[in-house]
Amino acid sequence: MKKDSKIYVAGGQSGLVGTAIVRNLRKRGFTNIITKPRKELDLMDSKQVATFFQKEKPDYVFLAAALVGGILANKTRKADFIYQNLEVQNNVIFNAYKQGVKKLIFLGSSCIYPRLAKQPIEESSLLTGALEETNDAYAVAKIAGIKMCQSFNEQYGTNFISVMPTNLYGPNDNYDLNSSHVLPALIRKFHDAKVGNKKEVTLWGTGEVYREFLHVDDMADACVFLMQKYKSSEIINIGTGQDLKIKELAQLIKKIVGFKGKIVWDKTKPNGTPKKQLNVSKLFKLGWQPKISLEEGIASEYKWFVKNVTGS
Repeated sequence: MKKDSKIYVAGGQSGLVGTAIVRNLRKRGFTNIITKPRKELDLMDSKQVATFFQKEKPDYVFLAAALVGGILANKTRKADFIYQNLEVQNNVIFNAYKQGVKKLIFLGSSCIYPRLAKQPIEESSLLTGALEETNDAYAVAKIAGIKMCQSFNEQYGTNFISVMPTNLYGPNDNYDLNSSHVLPALIRKFHDAKVGNKKEVTLWGTGEVYREFLHVDDMADACVFLMQKYKSSEIINIGTGQDLKIKELAQLIKKIVGFKGKIVWDKTKPNGTPKKQLNVSKLFKLGWQPKISLEEGIASEYKWFVKNVTGS
């Protein structure tokens, strides 16, 4: 990419990943970045997307727009997750092909891998086993996006790559307890309990499952790196290569937030996949490494949450 290349970031107005990619591109000196709010461009509307691509003709596309959520949202809104994500992906990828986009990067998810995949999860694990049922609809949509990129590359010679990030967190995350992922949900719960002088916080599951977390600014940096360095149709993982128990994460966030009470685990609630650690050797061999430690990232994110969500 040249510094004045026309770059469209889908989800760049408000999304967790999209806004981080825009920040990273600007930091690197890219000057011709396009973003559109949903009220101006509804990515589920095929006519609007076609008109946008015909008019703007971007050179590069980061497809970071998606409907995302935690266990509760994925389990109770399966129709929304599969339908909306398929619509957005189909419209953007197809029109990127039609208008001759030089390169597109599609953001998948680590939930595309089998529930009981061998750990750490290699890219070759895709489609080798059953999915985690709590988020299978979202995973199937993402798998369809991967296959669409690969199929257009094979049939039409496009340059569409697909990346699989681990669990992300950072500025512009979702803190709605009905739809958020685990890390922002924990920040919100411990903060509210601290402010409300509560003696305990109830968390879902047993806390014994393992998860890997990556700050979204590291994720964005990896995406821009791969847009410039990676050319294969084969998917590539993005993560830290390190995980921890949700119990350990909860204790870390409790300490950072400053909540002094007790943690109670509601074992009647689902845990999700037992362990989900990505094998990131493929990415690391290309020369990229994460820079933000988990404790540093959560401390920074808690400050962002207090300032931007609670208004304190």
